[in-house]
Formats: sequence, C-alpha cells, structure tokens
Amino acid sequence: MQKEKDLIERLRNPNTRQEAYRELVQAYQKSLYFHIRNIALNHDDSNDILQNTFIKVFEKMADFNEESKFFTWLYRIATNEAVNYVNKKAKRNGFTYENFQTQIAGQLTAETYFDGDDVQYKLQKAISMLPERQQLVFKMKYFEELKYEEIAEILGMSIGGLKSTYHLAVKKIEEFVTRM
Repeated sequence: MQKEKDLIERLRNPNTRQEAYRELVQAYQKSLYFHIRNIALNHDDSNDILQNTFIKVFEKMADFNEESKFFTWLYRIATNEAVNYVNKKAKRNGFTYENFQTQIAGQLTAETYFDGDDVQYKLQKAISMLPERQQLVFKMKYFEELKYEEIAEILGMSIGGLKSTYHLAVKKIEEFVTRM
C-alpha cells in the first residue's frame, strides 16, 4: 500500500512523473493487458487499448481522488477504454457489442495469439452470447479471479447485483455449452 502511495505521489510530481510513469507501466502492463484482452479478444486491439489506457491514466492522474483503490481506478479506466473501443468497432461494422463479440469469438482459432483448446474455444463462444454486462462480470470473476468487491468498484455495481449477474451468466454458459 505504501509503495502504491509513493507511486501516486511521484506520478503527480512534475519532477518524478516520467520515471514513475515508466514504473507504473512496468508494474501494471501485464495484468491490464490480460484484462483488456478478455474484453477485446484480439491481440492487436488489446495492445492499442492498453496504450490508450496508459495515456488516459497519465492525463487523468490529477483527477484520482484516492476514494477508491488505485488498482480499481486503473482497471475502471482499462475496462471503459476496452468496452468503448469494442463498441465503436462493432458499430463501425454494423453490429451490436454482443453480436460483434460472437463474431470475434468465432474467429479465435485463427487468432495467432489464441492458444486455447476446443473447450476454451467453446467457453469463449458461450461467453460471447451473453449481454455486455454479464460478459464483463463473468470474465473478471472467472478468468481474472477478482473479488466481488473489486469488480463492484470497477463496474460501479452493488455486490448483490454483481453476484446475481455472475450466477445468471454461469447458468447461461452452462446451458450453451451443454447444447454444443
């Protein structure tokens, strides 16, 4: 916690900002990439979104009010960037978020960086059929193993609503996978 507070102070200080920013990228790049990748599904898009996320963090550092954890603030920015990116790309191609995710999931085996097996592919396909909010909640809980409290803070949901959303997503995924 103290290390995080020191990093925040250094990010806000014009004299130490550049070095602290490099440290921030080094510390969070991998976890944020995988978080974004769970949403965008595409490696190249995920890299673009990650870069946009770090730019936004750099620009908005003064706005961080420390009412939330720094970790959840970063993840909220990354989540918003990823969802907005996917929505814009979907709209550009004439799809809804969910339809676009289904299309991308259907092409996962052709993705150079997808190393999943048939079961993983079916799971991704099932997840892509869920509404946007259920997809986000399921991926954060199942793949990233975030706590309900963290997900609630990132997505701005109540813990009760979040648990309900997660369990509904699990039921839908189970139904889809058993039909395949």
